[in-house]
Amino acid sequence: MLIYAAVYVLLCALVLLLFNFRAVKRRKQNMNQTVMREEAGKNPVQASLEQEKSSDQADTTQSLSEEVEDVLQNSAVSEPALEYVEADVQPKEEVKEKQKQSGAEGLQNIQTGRILTALMLGAFVAILNQTLLNVAIPHIMNDLGVSANTVQWLTTGYMLVNGILIPVTAFLIEKFGTRKLYITAILLFTVGSLVCSLSVNFTMLMIGRVIQASGAGIIMPLLMTVFFVLFPPEKRGKAMGLMGVVMIFAPAIGPTLSGWLIGHYSWRLLFDIVIPIGVIVLILSFLWMRDVTKVTNPKFDLPGFLFSTLGFGFLLYGFSEAGNDGWDSATVVISLTIGIISLIAFVWRELTTDKPMLDLRVFKYDIFALTTVVSMIVNMAMFGAMILLPIYLQNIRGFTALESGLLMLPGAIVMGIMSPIAGALFDKIGARWLGVIGLTITVLTTWQFTMLSMTTSYSHLLLLYVLRMFGMSFIMMTIMTEGLNQLPRHLGSHGTAASNTARQVAGSIGTAFLVTVMTTRQGAHYGAYQHTVTSSNSFLSNQFDQLGQSLSALAHLPGAAGNQLTTQLIYGQAVQQSTIDGINDAFMVATGLSVLALILVFFVKRARIEKQ
Repeated sequence: MLIYAAVYVLLCALVLLLFNFRAVKRRKQNMNQTVMREEAGKNPVQASLEQEKSSDQADTTQSLSEEVEDVLQNSAVSEPALEYVEADVQPKEEVKEKQKQSGAEGLQNIQTGRILTALMLGAFVAILNQTLLNVAIPHIMNDLGVSANTVQWLTTGYMLVNGILIPVTAFLIEKFGTRKLYITAILLFTVGSLVCSLSVNFTMLMIGRVIQASGAGIIMPLLMTVFFVLFPPEKRGKAMGLMGVVMIFAPAIGPTLSGWLIGHYSWRLLFDIVIPIGVIVLILSFLWMRDVTKVTNPKFDLPGFLFSTLGFGFLLYGFSEAGNDGWDSATVVISLTIGIISLIAFVWRELTTDKPMLDLRVFKYDIFALTTVVSMIVNMAMFGAMILLPIYLQNIRGFTALESGLLMLPGAIVMGIMSPIAGALFDKIGARWLGVIGLTITVLTTWQFTMLSMTTSYSHLLLLYVLRMFGMSFIMMTIMTEGLNQLPRHLGSHGTAASNTARQVAGSIGTAFLVTVMTTRQGAHYGAYQHTVTSSNSFLSNQFDQLGQSLSALAHLPGAAGNQLTTQLIYGQAVQQSTIDGINDAFMVATGLSVLALILVFFVKRARIEKQ
């Protein structure tokens, strides 16, 4: 028995040595062939000799392998033992190669993670700063002694600069690369925050906001472009879902954080807390950021830049002022007219020039064009509703800014959790059915917001908002990603710039349009109440007299004073109820927009990846 075992071990060792010898020969043969190919062009004679030598070695190895096979056939080695030997010997070369590849991939993943960390921190602080300021507007008015029409320029001017810079981002990325452009954007944003913090008057504060916006307007399109380049189409869902956390979570926690800070400290702290974060992001950008796109030297399209600046600037300004002055205001009409004419000239210029600043040929891709329209409609419904709900909570129901912000915080947390999950699902099933599910939930919850009253509970509003944000988490990034996936790589920066511009304009239009619907319908409802509550209505007149007498008796006032107090109470109730009815009507329009988006999303197809 020991003899058989010894023979078995000896044969196994022999087979192992022979296969190792064969593997070494193969490796040398491959190396010789590689060297021969490299030197073939330099010395044809030597290459021919090397080839003959390699051929002789191959013949020797072949004969040796045949002898090994004969030995194996005449031996008692079983098939499992042979399989074990092959498994033990053959993959050594492959294991080393895989280790090299895994090491390279690990290094690449580390670099990608660092780039995305720096980018998303910058995007987070830029979006957070914008939402922090909204709650501080009344305090800035009192501190700097400016009117509401003047202070609103802090928001309008910021939005205008964003709208002007976004279309130029594609050109800037090609000209300077992602590293230099991002560092410059973060530097501008941080310097602008410092100017705002140190401002002693409104002019200085406005200059700081413009400097801030010149940096922030570049950050988001740049972030999306980097995501588009770094991730292949089959992995962009998870990546864009992660970016969705930044885009939604920052504006949601902004009102809550701002409400608490304003209640305890000065509004300047809203800029002070941004400065150190900006410095940290700037340091990380110097250390971690890399160019992920090809840097070229494109020609600057001056006419296109002028047309886009006038077009987007006047268009956004017109829609912003429509919410304050009405659509028939001369300022609004002139601004919208100039904006539309300039945009027509911009489109004509970009389609006819050889080197467009923003390549509008991205819209010839059907899925990108459709998803951009759907994203615009969703933005109109979402951002408009985000303005209406705080008006209802603070102006009508008397909740504080902190309570209003806290109501939106759970929805932001849910959306932050669900965005990466929705991105992972997108990679598997695409955007259509995710959009159907998300927009169905959005339609139902937005419809519930059309039934607001003076007795709607805080918990009911909280639940509706959480469910609405849950639905939005399935559509915010997935729809846009599906469209971008159809674009070839060289159009990626132009696609993200065009998509962001469209979404920015749509958000502005939606906000102005829904606020205008609210104010218009509020006036109509109040007029209806005035027409109903008249002295000719005998039943209401008797009720009015009885209420006046009751108030006079309770307050120990004369009858005329009781009637006057009753009139004030009814007037206040009529104004409150007409405002609630106007908000409900605006939510009805938002519901209609959501239904339109739901219909369109059924036509969104899975993007076939174009050749890069």
